[in-house]
Amino acid sequence: MSETLMRLVSLLDDSKAVPFSCSFSFSFASQKSGSCKPFDINASAYKCLKLILLKKRMYVNFGRVLGNRGTVTEASGFNPEEDAQKLYSAMKGTGTNEATIIEILAHRTIAQRLKIKEAFKQSVGKELVDCLKSELTGNFEKVAVGLMMPAPVYDAYELRNAIKGAGTEEACLIDILASRSNAEVKEIVATYKKENGKSLEDDVCGDTSGMFQRVLVSLLTAGRDESTKVDEAQADIYEAGEARWGTDEVKFLTVLCVRNRNHLLRVFQEYPKSSGRDIEDSIKREMSGCLEDAFLAIVKCLKNKPAFFAERLYKSMKGLGTTDSVLIRIMVARAEIDMLDIKAEFLKIYGKTLHSFIKGDTSGDYRKILLELCGGEK
Repeated sequence: MSETLMRLVSLLDDSKAVPFSCSFSFSFASQKSGSCKPFDINASAYKCLKLILLKKRMYVNFGRVLGNRGTVTEASGFNPEEDAQKLYSAMKGTGTNEATIIEILAHRTIAQRLKIKEAFKQSVGKELVDCLKSELTGNFEKVAVGLMMPAPVYDAYELRNAIKGAGTEEACLIDILASRSNAEVKEIVATYKKENGKSLEDDVCGDTSGMFQRVLVSLLTAGRDESTKVDEAQADIYEAGEARWGTDEVKFLTVLCVRNRNHLLRVFQEYPKSSGRDIEDSIKREMSGCLEDAFLAIVKCLKNKPAFFAERLYKSMKGLGTTDSVLIRIMVARAEIDMLDIKAEFLKIYGKTLHSFIKGDTSGDYRKILLELCGGEK
């Protein structure tokens, strides 16, 4: 057994063998490299660890590997029972102490919030989320409730809201499916089925059509090659686009949704040499509507995911009005993963801080909790 796995098992042996929620940040390490960071594990160690956890009846969010570039990190001296009591006191009686709710929810990781949720139910006899919904309103409520959901549950929840009812929020489908890894997509699909009793693919197909639908279905298969091999012999994507009369959209789909990231970055690098323009410019030239948006999102996420989210945040707030659904979704989903990088890209691209944009475009407790998730001016 590897030293890393022994450390994890040791931690688990110190915990109570009762159902509870927890999360670990780890990644697969190359068995050839021999250089692993603490808690990097290879495939065989992963399988062993998963078996141990299942035997101990613990739920672990295996699919979503939380990043180390988030503005929300584990609170030191964490006491779920104490936090649960503070939240109860903040919501009981007349009036609500929103400051306490913000202080706790915006400064605890999802693993810690789930422990607070369990402690709240045990000590108060009510669901914490139900109490939040009862006491809060509007966008502030949406942020608070979103923070109480594990990543795949939140993604599945957002996708369901984007599909149900009249009309479809295509931007939500694109933002989530174009930016998640294979493992994350698989977990979202399973969670969606569990939470809604329906297939996510069926629901997507029922609300979309044409080539846009086919791109989403391809992304839902979570079939992107995860190797790092660059195949120099592969046909240039240029052949599928401007080199032909009419665009071979299926070729674009196959290349952009299936090839591995390293290979695609090389394709993007070489593309201007044969076409005379950037891959993004060609997509804009050759396609339109939701299909154009989907392919652009895939390319941007492959090139620089934090920059993609920075652009989405900027567009959600620029001009008159704010697209709160986009702002909330990104702030909640990325706060624990890569918000520091998103903030840096935002400042680099737009010359202003994300903090200043949020401050200028929102108000009240909604603004306060978003600014806490943003993590300060710099």
